[in-house]
Amino acid sequence: MAERPENRVFGKRAKQHVVILASGDKIRHMTIRPWMAAVTFCFAGVFTVGYLAATSYLVLRDDLIGATMARQARMQHDYEDRISALRAQVDRVTSRQLLDQQVVEEKVEKLMQQQLALSERHGKLDALLNRAETGTPSGDVPQPDENPIADGRRADASSAIDAIMGSTGGASQKSSALAYASTGESVADRADRLFSRVTLSLKDLEHEQIGRIQSLTAGASETANAIQTILQRNGFDVAETAGNDAETGIGGPFVEPETFTDPFEASINDLDDALDRLDSARRSARKLPFGNPSPGAGITSRFGNRTDPFLGRLALHAGIDFRVSTGSEVHSTGAGTVVVAGRNGGYGNMVEIDHGNGLTTRYAHLSRVLVKVGDHIEAADAVGLSGTTGRSTGPHLHYEVRRDGKAIDPMRFLTAGMKLTTYMD
Repeated sequence: MAERPENRVFGKRAKQHVVILASGDKIRHMTIRPWMAAVTFCFAGVFTVGYLAATSYLVLRDDLIGATMARQARMQHDYEDRISALRAQVDRVTSRQLLDQQVVEEKVEKLMQQQLALSERHGKLDALLNRAETGTPSGDVPQPDENPIADGRRADASSAIDAIMGSTGGASQKSSALAYASTGESVADRADRLFSRVTLSLKDLEHEQIGRIQSLTAGASETANAIQTILQRNGFDVAETAGNDAETGIGGPFVEPETFTDPFEASINDLDDALDRLDSARRSARKLPFGNPSPGAGITSRFGNRTDPFLGRLALHAGIDFRVSTGSEVHSTGAGTVVVAGRNGGYGNMVEIDHGNGLTTRYAHLSRVLVKVGDHIEAADAVGLSGTTGRSTGPHLHYEVRRDGKAIDPMRFLTAGMKLTTYMD
């Protein structure tokens, strides 16, 4: 190898290297310039870097692939966990909605039962309330269209039940469940709120009913006691008086008494008993001669000893004389049966009525008799017209009350009748 002289390139001195290759008789000369060396060096560097990179890739490839797969596995696992959690949440929401719907349906069923019970009570109350307020027997009371106690609250109860039914229908839909979840109030919470409102309304209605029934029961008992007291002061017992009435006949096999656990049923039973007592007392009072035979007329002569207007000496006046003009109507003072209707000695035209229990009344000096023997007379029925027949000095009504044939003072019955007027309406 020999070096060739230096050459100048573009004014600079460039070093060149000549490579002589000998192979037998052949000799080759290769001139290596600097740029060729630089290219060769760059190529060798690039090749070396590529080789090293390829070798590193081949060495680290398995680790990179494993890391990538592990990352994907973690992502998939997290995704599956998220899906499982969402499914569990949906299942919980669905289960809660089903449970809420079941609870709501049970409460609605309970409300419907309470409303049905109130409707049944409404039918029982109608007759008793009218019977208590009008004082007539239950069979004669016309049935009203509405119960005044239940009008105001029944509509509120029905509206609230409809609202709960609407909540029940919405509970079966997931969208509704999400809506309730977003507002913080579940179907069960809403149903509880409405159920509480309806329950309180129904309880208030029940308390009002029971309160009014108890008030009517107390009033009926007080009225019956007052009538019985008046009758007893005049020597009559309600049980004995009612016992002669054929319409009060009762009977039947013996059955153990019913025990009422429901306050409403117990109050209804108490009111029915009190009204029975009141009806019995009023029937007894109506049968007895507590009325006035000539309302508004003045009394001219009372019961007891007086000077006889014809003989001028002391004699017993067995009744009361009322100042009435001829032709005025004379009314029966109580219910009974006519036993005398016609001329009767000094009484002139007279009507005598048997009221039972040995009690009779006489209406004398009549100008005309309007009834006949055997007629059944109610209290206040007209039995004749006043006059001056018989042993009389002028037009008037002679009225007597007799018990077991003995004359007693009619003023006792008239006074008692004025007191009974307050309790007979």
